[in-house]
Amino acid sequence: MKAKGRTLLMGKFAALAVLLFGSFVSWFVFSQSVKSSHRRIQTPVPEHVVLTSSINAVLVPTPPRGSCDLSRGNWVPDPSSHLLYTNSCSFIQSNQNCISNGRPDSGYLYWRWSPRECELPRLDARRFLGIMRDKSLALVGDSISRNHAQSLLCILSSVEEPRETYHDDEYKSMRWLFHSHNFSLSIVWSPFLMKAAVFEDNHGVSSSEVELHLDRLDTKWTSAFPTWDYVVISTGAWYSKYSVYFENDLAVGCHRCDRSRRNVTDMGFDYAYRISLSRVFKFITKSGHRGQVFYRTSSPDHFENAEWNHGGTCERTEPSREDEVELKALGRMLHETELEEFERAAEEANRNGINLKLLDVMSLSLMRPDGHPGPYMRSHPFEKGKDARVQNDCLHWCLPGPIDTWNDVMMQILQT
Repeated sequence: MKAKGRTLLMGKFAALAVLLFGSFVSWFVFSQSVKSSHRRIQTPVPEHVVLTSSINAVLVPTPPRGSCDLSRGNWVPDPSSHLLYTNSCSFIQSNQNCISNGRPDSGYLYWRWSPRECELPRLDARRFLGIMRDKSLALVGDSISRNHAQSLLCILSSVEEPRETYHDDEYKSMRWLFHSHNFSLSIVWSPFLMKAAVFEDNHGVSSSEVELHLDRLDTKWTSAFPTWDYVVISTGAWYSKYSVYFENDLAVGCHRCDRSRRNVTDMGFDYAYRISLSRVFKFITKSGHRGQVFYRTSSPDHFENAEWNHGGTCERTEPSREDEVELKALGRMLHETELEEFERAAEEANRNGINLKLLDVMSLSLMRPDGHPGPYMRSHPFEKGKDARVQNDCLHWCLPGPIDTWNDVMMQILQT
């Protein structure tokens, strides 16, 4: 019965991740369904977004004196390293199991993130579970948060196999218990962090714009927020969807909405993103929460040569150097907005005794174009010939893969 339930669960996870290509980076957004289908919604690049710029120009907050900035560094070869888990981990959904799906190279697994001013040890699963004894941790956000949580579940299950204790009807939000440590780990599906109505059929085709309420946070996470000892909050890609913005239940603007029936101004989603983050941080800083809150920054995609729906690929097999990569326009806007709003919130959090930390994964992730499933989001995509035309996933991350380092960074912050 347990195996059957696990098989059903991972089948649902796999179906969810297959539906990952919508309008992210203004042409791609992850969409979700529990059926085996693709969700595809195209969103043109907003006219107001500027051209790409070098990673060296990315806004980076100044770390406190005497501390190590874990977000800045380079990837160094580490051929002797051992993997924290293997592709047999039951929490890996099939679309991110690059090894099982036949990816022929394995070099992408043997690199270590090296911050400029210190060493970053790998996450010690036993020590992490010790810290989390009698505690709760939630990861709130979209499919990248799920990807992150599955990485952590795989790492920790090397010490103790958790038991699923909750899932919603669509398996979007879930919870597991590490019984011997009395530690619960939750995934909470809230891609906007704000109240939103999304009108999509089971194939991800929209019948209308998203109705996004900029003055109301999503109660799916805010109602449980006081109960969590640790929480990792993130958002990003979903804001590029066609949307109408509401305040006080009145439409006040939109992003590429049908203006023939919507008498509102197209404000661009950067407006909505800043307003939403500001209100999320205001809620956190005034919450009286006595645990630890991380805000995880958005992470980049690595589609090359074309957009995702026009044959874009990610075929690289090694990390890039810091001076070799560029952050795309939308990614730059998301990241800069996040850092600016976080810095404002950090001052208020400090005054109010709120333990708010930044988990900045943009730079270290930007240098890993080799870490995505690419065509190996499906099992053995070139079985019928190497010239087969296949869809690529250059947004989510292979498991095991570079995303595991996000947990190394989180662990280091937890200990400092």
